Amino acid sequence: MSAAMNAVLVPPDWDGAPGWLVLPSPTTPESAVTAVDLVQRALDEASLLTDRPLPRALGLAAAGWRLGVRQLRAVMERLAGSGVTLVALCSDDAHSRVAAAAVGLSTCAPLAQGPAGDRPPGPANDPGLALQRGTLRAGDHLEVEGSVLVLGDVNPGACVRAGGHVLVWGRLRGTAHAGCRGDTEARIVALQLRPLQLRIADVVARGPEDSPPAGMAEQASLVHGVIRLDPAQPFWPLASTESAAAATG
Repeated sequence: MSAAMNAVLVPPDWDGAPGWLVLPSPTTPESAVTAVDLVQRALDEASLLTDRPLPRALGLAAAGWRLGVRQLRAVMERLAGSGVTLVALCSDDAHSRVAAAAVGLSTCAPLAQGPAGDRPPGPANDPGLALQRGTLRAGDHLEVEGSVLVLGDVNPGACVRAGGHVLVWGRLRGTAHAGCRGDTEARIVALQLRPLQLRIADVVARGPEDSPPAGMAEQASLVHGVIRLDPAQPFWPLASTESAAAATG
């Protein structure tokens, strides 16, 4: 197996946070190497090359792999054998996301779904979802044209700006600006949403000062011109602001 066909394990930066297992794009539509093989190889390498324990929870970034219920359950079993729970699947294959939902996983997709006429206007729709592997530290500045998914923390002193959504699989404690080109439907979502400053389009707010709710991701969205915090939805693409407000209000 070539190095290009190795999965990458992105560990969490704080105790109890989930990590990510990132699969490479399949070399052919019917690759001889399966996603289950890649997961097992990553687990074997992790046990041999590091004394750091595996995270208790992992998301699987599956690129273009087509994974059915059987394959996903096999992945879950392999991970469970190492004491790891699979909690999410990020895939650009709709079949895989349906299968993931069927086995109880949260799902996300790198590209916005549905016909263009069904999406809210704004620059977040076309560029898709950029992936940032690793924590952003003080002094780091990340800006993307579309939406961004950070696999790690955004520390105080770091800044994330996106034309679309800002999604943080970790703690958001720096500055986040979603919809920086005027998209008022953009969201900011994090496992712990305690930033120094929130901005959505042209609206600015300070981050909350109270402790985050245990075990619950949060999202910030514009509701009637005001930035509002609600429990985050587990699916990508995110529903409209009005739908989220109706569901949580």
